[in-house]
Amino acid sequence: MIIGVDFDNTLVCYDQLFHKVALEQGLIPADLPQNKSEVRNYLRKIGREDDWTEMQGVVYGARLNEAEAFPGARQFLRLASAIGTEVRIVSHKTRQPYRGEPYDLHAAARGWLKRYCVISSMGLKEEDAFFELTKADKLARIGACGCTHFIDDLPEFLAEPDFPSTTRKVLFDPNELYPDSADYLRCTSWEKIRESLLDLK
Repeated sequence: MIIGVDFDNTLVCYDQLFHKVALEQGLIPADLPQNKSEVRNYLRKIGREDDWTEMQGVVYGARLNEAEAFPGARQFLRLASAIGTEVRIVSHKTRQPYRGEPYDLHAAARGWLKRYCVISSMGLKEEDAFFELTKADKLARIGACGCTHFIDDLPEFLAEPDFPSTTRKVLFDPNELYPDSADYLRCTSWEKIRESLLDLK
């Protein structure tokens, strides 16, 4: 078994960090829920789309190390390593933000993996993490890695026509936004993913 894992919003949770940065910049009211989607939707509603785009560069770049892993994600990786299940991180990520400072987003992501011990103590090596510039490259990488399963937070990505036909799709849906589907296994937590994929009840 080789399990592929998306990076942004699947392994890494940005809800509190987006809220924190938006508050620091005076862009949102303090009582707005601490949720990335709430921050994005609020800024779009008040016509601050450019601020949202630039904030993404800050969060995914200079401030990335402040983001936490989703509860249970690091434990899943540790268990997978312990029982000999291979894991690959496969993400679609531009090299630099669309607006704002030209942070190296790939370097920031690799730095996060090292800071949170995903690389090294959890069994992953640097060459097990792939940050692809296009969605097509991400799809091709999943196939090239021989992933038997792939975990992603976007059902539209799992529904891509070029998604490898031999890879089982796992939708990570912590906010319970999507319905069950015969096309994918929907899990609302990393504990559920662990139970489903690693058979450790």
